[in-house]
Formats: sequence, C-alpha cells, structure tokens
Amino acid sequence: MIRYGIIYGVALAVLAFLLDWLQFRHMMFMHFVDVYVIGIALVFAGLGIWVGTQLTPVRAGLPFERNMRAIVSLGISVRECEVLELLAAGHPNKIIARRLTISPNTVKTHVARIYEKLDVASRTQAISKARDLEILP
Repeated sequence: MIRYGIIYGVALAVLAFLLDWLQFRHMMFMHFVDVYVIGIALVFAGLGIWVGTQLTPVRAGLPFERNMRAIVSLGISVRECEVLELLAAGHPNKIIARRLTISPNTVKTHVARIYEKLDVASRTQAISKARDLEILP
C-alpha cells in the first residue's frame, strides 16, 4: 500500500512539474519581448551603477582646511568669514544679525564688502567662488 502511495505521489509531482513547465513556456511565449526588455534594462541599470561608482571621485575623510592665503590676499576679515559661512548655510540677513549679535544693516555692509572682495554680484556667486577658493567647505 505504501509502495502505491509513493508511486502515486511521484507521478503527481512529475505531472505538476510538467504543468508548471508548460505554463512557464506559455508565459515566456506570450511575454517574450517583455522578458528581454526587462533583462536589458537590468543589465544597463547594473552597468550604470558600476560606471557611476568607478567615475565618482572618492573624497578623503580629511578635515577641511581653510585657504588662509586666499583670505589674506583678498583682505576678508574674520567677521566677514563668519557672515560668509552663514550665507552659505542659507540664512537671511536677519538671522545672521541675530546669530552674530549685530544689526541687519551691519550684515548688509559685510555682504556688500564680501561681494566687492570676491568680485561677484550675488549670494550664489559669492558662495560658489568662496568654495572654489577653498574659503568655505
């Protein structure tokens, strides 16, 4: 009796496997293009990730060192450096004035002098040039 049960179970397993295999072949036939498109997309996604990791420079974990030569040569004061840091953080003049305990008009004066010394016309340009000169991290 056990022998017939084992044979019956194996036969059912084989038939179930064949049905799944036929269904898989049918699905592959019906969605042939979709499978290839997904395969190609996965290959290109993997290739893009690999190329991106290879081409992206790895930043060293060294702490930022301010370019003091540029600061001295441009004549930027310590207070103007503080204002420039707060500008880079995106703070408006009123917040900068509160943080440095100075008046908003003094902040405007510092910002105008920073623009003159860096030879720029906007906050964005000042921040970009300061980063290029390694005055800001």
